Amino acid sequence: MAKDKYLSMRNFVSGFSFANFGLFTGFADGIYNAVYSLVILEIFRSSAVVGVYVAIYAAFCMVVGLFANELLRQFSKAKLFYFSMLMLAVCYAMMSFSIKPFTFIALDYTTGIAITLVGVLIPLFMSDFSKNIGMAKLNARYHLWLNVGALFAPMIAVAIAGHFGNRAAFFASALIYLAGWMFFKFCGIVQEDKKIRPVNTRRTIRALARNTRMFFRAPGMARAYAINFGYYSLRAMRYLYVPIVVIENGFSKDALGWVLTLGIIPYLVLSEFMGRAVRRYGKSIWLMLGFGSFALFSAGATVITGVPLLAIFVLWQISGALMESVHDLMFFDTVKKSDQARFYGIFRTSVNLPNVVAPILGAACIAIYGTTAAVWGVTAAIGAMSVGVLIGGRR
Repeated sequence: MAKDKYLSMRNFVSGFSFANFGLFTGFADGIYNAVYSLVILEIFRSSAVVGVYVAIYAAFCMVVGLFANELLRQFSKAKLFYFSMLMLAVCYAMMSFSIKPFTFIALDYTTGIAITLVGVLIPLFMSDFSKNIGMAKLNARYHLWLNVGALFAPMIAVAIAGHFGNRAAFFASALIYLAGWMFFKFCGIVQEDKKIRPVNTRRTIRALARNTRMFFRAPGMARAYAINFGYYSLRAMRYLYVPIVVIENGFSKDALGWVLTLGIIPYLVLSEFMGRAVRRYGKSIWLMLGFGSFALFSAGATVITGVPLLAIFVLWQISGALMESVHDLMFFDTVKKSDQARFYGIFRTSVNLPNVVAPILGAACIAIYGTTAAVWGVTAAIGAMSVGVLIGGRR
């Protein structure tokens, strides 16, 4: 797919402009994630069913990601990003009201389309403007701002939830996405419109299958996919089950807010360090340390309770911080720039597929062992297998 043409933009626009979107997405998603599983638990009344619901939702988002390339063939990145950010602001605002479960779920799936497209588009924008900067540096900046935003989000979320109910926190996310939409509008980015072509479903599916085969046959892509899958599997389990386990262990929402907030500090402290360390020592060593230590912490979380368990939930964020700015570099450092837009939608399914597989595994563990803490056995196994993939790739 030919690179989109940029017709005009403000003078200040660079790769850092898009990396700075991490402040908006980190803040908004941090608020959203702090209460999301609790809202779904209110609807279904079972932590096992929460896992199944999230898995089905993630499967839907994965399908959206697979067809993102087809949307990029029809519309410019700027136009898709503009409408996706606006859709998030509107839908989150609507989700904040005390509406019927079916309406909430319909809006949740609508935001799934928008959040998937935003996740695809920001790295592609950064890549387009990465000349003389480099993706590693832009990735580090993006994740720095992501974590600055996420640092304050949990406490704000639990404060709003405590006064107005869990769903009310979504309105804060809506306002933040609206601010991000206004910032993008201020950038004045205009791209050449594309001619909308009739969609041939059979041809589209054949093209998707062909691109998928080419992706996994390309050197290093299967390994890059597996590592990204492992990282987002751990992230999915952490976001979904930590709030539930904290509340089930008798702690207050304020305690949950502190756990989530303190867990952001390792990301902030290590963000700039990791940007330099990766350039000096490479990616693999940090990924091994991250996955390996997460596996050990997860094994401990299956049997530890009380305040020490809260400490583990904070400490294993160090493991995540070691991996955060490097988990997707295997894709960008390996694939040809001309193939990035074509392959990124397929690679991006390694973000969504874990949200299908990991919660289903978690739900199965809860059903078998009768306790939510059993899900940490899944994260321990995922961490160990990811280390195995990294070791196997070095041979």
